[in-house]
Amino acid sequence: MSTAFSDTDRTVNLEGVTLHLAHPDEIPIRWVGQEELVRQLQAAWLMIHEHDVPMTPRLLGKPGVGKTTLAYATAKKMSREVYIMQATLDTRPEDLLVTPVIEAAGKLRYVASPLVTAMIRGGVCILDEGNRMSEKSWASLAPLLDNRRYVESIVAGIKIHAHREFRMTATMNDDASTFELPEYIHSRLQPQIMVDFPERDEERAILAENLPFADDAVLDYVTDFLQAAHIADERYTARDGINIGRFAMKLRSSDGKTTRENALRTSILQTLGQEALRYVPSK
Repeated sequence: MSTAFSDTDRTVNLEGVTLHLAHPDEIPIRWVGQEELVRQLQAAWLMIHEHDVPMTPRLLGKPGVGKTTLAYATAKKMSREVYIMQATLDTRPEDLLVTPVIEAAGKLRYVASPLVTAMIRGGVCILDEGNRMSEKSWASLAPLLDNRRYVESIVAGIKIHAHREFRMTATMNDDASTFELPEYIHSRLQPQIMVDFPERDEERAILAENLPFADDAVLDYVTDFLQAAHIADERYTARDGINIGRFAMKLRSSDGKTTRENALRTSILQTLGQEALRYVPSK
């Protein structure tokens, strides 16, 4: 594969075709707690022999438990560029690979997806909510997910081989609004790393990380609420807790009269609904 980079305008010439590359994602987030999950993800991405290839794990868990944060933080820990690609019900194969864009004078500009950009530059691609994608889209990635490690763009007429340092993971929500993966894809997305609710101390640390302006009383209240909900197997997550804490503090700041307790109850009600109030901590 003949490849020539231009870092100034982020283009690459591949087999005579100029591809315009995506920019990496830069997000100020940090993974808190559950270091074993970081170790498992790093292990899946390791190459332990010259004939070995990295695995493509899938991160499975309820929405909001931090799957994307885990993948992003782990990749950054490895000093890699990170490219996040959001999968949707209408994601097409060309969306995953190369998209033609008509420029002035009817010329075509070939734009590489975040995934293909990561392949070329040796970065990490996070395919977010991968099980929302159809089988047709997954089929275009089949040769990338095994030892062949390439994709073929019909649009651009080129075969794109992955850089040796390229890594990939797919996050998947454990809910009813997703497709079942075809078996030939399921077997390529291994291992499965389960991302579950954190323990109390870890959950409080996550809230503190994301709500540095919250006092201890708010953090304890929201943590206790979430932990009670977890015991009852509710799907409320730290993401919900962050929104509850943030809205409660905004409510108090808006008039200076609302008590902390009332602000938090109102926030829970308006964030998650009436049923969630059953998990409000007792005084």
